[in-house]
Amino acid sequence: MRTPSHEQNRYFILFIDDYSRMTWVYFMREKSEVFKVFKKFKNLVEKQSGRSIKVLRSDRGKEYNNSEFDKFCEEEGIEHQTTVSYNPQQNGVSERKNRTVMEMARSMLQEKHLPKAFWAEAVYTAVYLLNSICYVHIPTEKRHKLEEKTEKGIFLGYSTQSKGYRIYNLKTKKLIISRDVEFDEDAMWNWDEEKVERQSVMIPKETPPQQQQEEGTDQAEMERRSQQAPGSPRRPPPSEEIEEETPPRRTKLLSDIYETCNFIMLEPENFETAVKHKVWVQAMEEEEIKMIEKNNTWELADRPKDKEVIGVKWIYKTKLNADGSIQKHKARLVAKGYSQLPGIDYTETFAPVARLDTIRALIAIAANKKWKIYQMDVKSAFLNSYIDEEIYVEQPQGFIAKGSEEKVLRLKKSTLWAQTSAKSLYSRIDKYFMDREFRRSLSEPTLYIKSQGNDTLIVSLYVDDLIYTGNNEKMIQDFKEDMMKTFEMSDLGLMHFFLGIEINQEKEGIFICQRKYTETLLKKFKMESCKTVTTPLVTGEKYQKEDGSQKVDGSMYRSLIGSLLYLTATRPDIMFATSLLSRFMQSPSQVHYAAAKRILRYLRGTKDFGIWYKSTNDAKLVGYTDSDWAGSVDDMKSTSGYTFSLWVRNIHMGFQENKLLWHNPQRKQNTLQLLQHQIMLFGLEGS
Repeated sequence: MRTPSHEQNRYFILFIDDYSRMTWVYFMREKSEVFKVFKKFKNLVEKQSGRSIKVLRSDRGKEYNNSEFDKFCEEEGIEHQTTVSYNPQQNGVSERKNRTVMEMARSMLQEKHLPKAFWAEAVYTAVYLLNSICYVHIPTEKRHKLEEKTEKGIFLGYSTQSKGYRIYNLKTKKLIISRDVEFDEDAMWNWDEEKVERQSVMIPKETPPQQQQEEGTDQAEMERRSQQAPGSPRRPPPSEEIEEETPPRRTKLLSDIYETCNFIMLEPENFETAVKHKVWVQAMEEEEIKMIEKNNTWELADRPKDKEVIGVKWIYKTKLNADGSIQKHKARLVAKGYSQLPGIDYTETFAPVARLDTIRALIAIAANKKWKIYQMDVKSAFLNSYIDEEIYVEQPQGFIAKGSEEKVLRLKKSTLWAQTSAKSLYSRIDKYFMDREFRRSLSEPTLYIKSQGNDTLIVSLYVDDLIYTGNNEKMIQDFKEDMMKTFEMSDLGLMHFFLGIEINQEKEGIFICQRKYTETLLKKFKMESCKTVTTPLVTGEKYQKEDGSQKVDGSMYRSLIGSLLYLTATRPDIMFATSLLSRFMQSPSQVHYAAAKRILRYLRGTKDFGIWYKSTNDAKLVGYTDSDWAGSVDDMKSTSGYTFSLWVRNIHMGFQENKLLWHNPQRKQNTLQLLQHQIMLFGLEGS
């Protein structure tokens, strides 16, 4: 290392057990100390394990290849294997471990903005974590009721083939990959596998004051490292002790770790916090302000006397991929729009967005015809539309023009700040499609279709996100290139994640689901470990507004029902249950809340469920309706439901349905007969 550690060391060496990947780290001031360190390591592990080192594999560095080192290995009966010159891959275990440790150490230092002199502490911490003992969950399918639920293992790192941890199973002596793992960071490695147990932490009643470690020789540091290394057994202090059981800290899944970091650590609430982090400074300067200036969005002006000047603030958001990893950091300027008065500062604000029914229909058609679906979004979308009103805003915090501090900004183009921004953007994009001979759907103003002979291009717009598909790749490519010339666009390629929906496009069809959203929902309401059930509701159960049970927190209940309603975008199986319980959001009871939590229990067991749209050339639209009669206990009103599907013929399976839309409302009218209600339902849904 160019920068010495606090104890003046510039080198570290890793010793790795090739069988278990257990790792020891030592720090040195000079490379020439390798021989001395190796002898120290040999004495430690041989006494701790009761086994002898048989083979040492290293590169051909001078610190390993010298007469003193060779003589020692010969006397101790150690076979010293070396790599061929300039072929480090022959010692891949060591090279890979060195890289892993350095990447972990570098990330720790950068995340906490620590000086480089702390590199030794970061390296030691990385090795400590990689050596942690862990407990792997045994699936219920592989154990009996009275058998243990976990098995002990050693954490070896992360799998590159699957989303899980690489664990060495101490019982089976095999390498396994698992996602459900608990780490016990307090436990230390014990070479005697039959005696490896979860250890209790011995805590003294009175803790003596710790003495300062004197700065000095590297010998002091190596002594300290070897004594505290994960390979050493823990010794209780020589004072009166009490036993306290310390449970292992539960380590979350990698996707949950991503999510926690994203939402807790990576989204500052104000400018003062954001400016301390480089990623947010770059998002403000290079993304937002640079794009605003490039689009000539505003100009400096004197503060008007007859116009309201709108205040602005920074909003920070982390955009995620489908797996929860970070796609990009976004910083946006927004207005305190409540200061704008309707009829004075603006007139119209409405801008349509695509319905989820439309999105599903587009996916079903694309799957049916074996088309690929692509996605783009407009960069700084609201900077691409013009405004008719005269609007002034304050200069943004952190970017006030020097010498013009008293001036304000007059908007020349729309932004996220104005009440009319969404309408202005939609109007401009709509004009773009109309000028290029697209046809706008009469029932869905955000759906555009263009036909050229037998070729078709379909585009759906959701604010600044576009999805598009068709049967002619050249037509699709020309459209994409023209859009990117007219607007500042980001080409996202094949559609994989849209509005919280995960899309998996295969040759046989398209599968959509909301697994990630479901996991987040379960975690939000602390139901990620709940017992599963096979149905969303108890069969035959009747619910009413006044059921005699205690009332619960209405805001929490409404939040849960709202989250479940969004989940019905890909889960028609919970539509009825969620719609039924939504009737009690005004004054929910414990009975209602328990029923809502039952839906969560059902979701935990079915979070992989979604909709599979089958590819075929033979399809027809089929609709079904049904209802009960006077099913509501409170007002004797009826509940109806309908679903429309794209039925496809399958040689092996007969008919298979691709669901497009569904609904499950309670009717406002009371009817005297079931037949009368069903006729009314058929007419309403058919229209």
